[in-house]
Amino acid sequence: MKRSKKLAVAGLVGIVCLGATYTAAFASDSGEVGEEGNQPSSGQAKNVIFLIPDGFSQGYTNNYRLYKEDGEPIWDERNMLRAFVQTHSANAEVTDSAAAGTALATGEKTNNGMIGVTPAGQTLPTILDSAKENGKRTGLVATSTITHATPAAFAVSVESRNSYTEIASQMVANDHIDLMLGGGRTEFVPEDQGGIREDGVDLISEAEEKGFAFVETARQLANWNGEEDRLLGLFAEEALSPAANKRTDEPSLGEMTEKAIEFLSKEDNGFFLMVEGSQIDWAGHANDAYYAMTDTAAFEEAVEAAVDFADENGETLVVMVGDHDTGGMAVHASEEGDPSKLHGVSALGSDMAAEVERNYSNLKEVFETYTNFEWTEEELDQLKESDSLELAINTAISEKAGVAWSSLDHTGIDVPLYAYGAGAERFTGTIDNTEVPKIMKAALGI
Repeated sequence: MKRSKKLAVAGLVGIVCLGATYTAAFASDSGEVGEEGNQPSSGQAKNVIFLIPDGFSQGYTNNYRLYKEDGEPIWDERNMLRAFVQTHSANAEVTDSAAAGTALATGEKTNNGMIGVTPAGQTLPTILDSAKENGKRTGLVATSTITHATPAAFAVSVESRNSYTEIASQMVANDHIDLMLGGGRTEFVPEDQGGIREDGVDLISEAEEKGFAFVETARQLANWNGEEDRLLGLFAEEALSPAANKRTDEPSLGEMTEKAIEFLSKEDNGFFLMVEGSQIDWAGHANDAYYAMTDTAAFEEAVEAAVDFADENGETLVVMVGDHDTGGMAVHASEEGDPSKLHGVSALGSDMAAEVERNYSNLKEVFETYTNFEWTEEELDQLKESDSLELAINTAISEKAGVAWSSLDHTGIDVPLYAYGAGAERFTGTIDNTEVPKIMKAALGI
């Protein structure tokens, strides 16, 4: 890692590190275990753990490699890179999460904004449906509301991703789902209970009637004994907190993933689990490098839990792929800037901006509190002249940390796909996102 950082400072990381990863990944097609633990097995899988870091692309991979201080990321350490994935939707070169999630869940393209249906509105079956119909247990985990576009794509059919209360209703009514963990309590309860449902329906009570246990804190999740057949965990009114601001009463993504695997693996027929690191995408939209790296670190804990289980189980396929790129993140390291310097930051840009007085009188104090960078008066004056203080803060911190951005939105670049375990060798080359669930189903023999 130290040598890689020096290469990055010399401006070569985009070529050297990526090239090294290509070589390691595609040299391990045999599925045999090498000295660094390439692939533990090949062939048929009984379980699939599908991990989606929303908005994550090669730029995040390279920056996180330089940010991480205690060894290589698990996907590098285990030589998991297998393929690259095209992400366009049915009606746009740049997809949104609804269309991308639908492609990853169903193997079919749809228009941006649509979930689980064709552009003409026809309902599409998902890989989760197929898994359940073949006797497997199923689960969805996210750090957004559980009704957000990506988890919803595996469970519902709606023509608008913004139909959150309808999505919640369909999720509870869907007998194919055994586990849901994430945020979004307000979408499950009526207004008189602090929710946003105008129909007066208490979906949490309905879920309990349908055999779900309900938990709403990290302690309850940890202590749940699994006696019920199904589990619904809603740990925040809306989305869970960013990893950098994690609340003690909310489980981490890694903890949710571990509990989901523990629960779903109790039966012999296998399981399908989708885990989303939802807020990497939100960091990209904000061009907040600190947010992006800390949420990627939290996501890595979920990947580690999945890979550990695959090592123990021997019949599990782990697949990791972003649904699209967000922000066009790139490495722009120099002698002055290196992504590892983000360890000297301790707050999101939005939180810093919220603490700055309207007359900017405490701007320098806020920066000195939450960053260990040096700030000149000229830099501070430039921030004061910005139209968006939050974006200006994020841009300034990114520059000092050697991180560059090209957009505040999604981009159309291909995203890397990582796979590990039984059937990982099935992924190779450049593929369309619609091929991903088809390959996973083939690995499961369904």
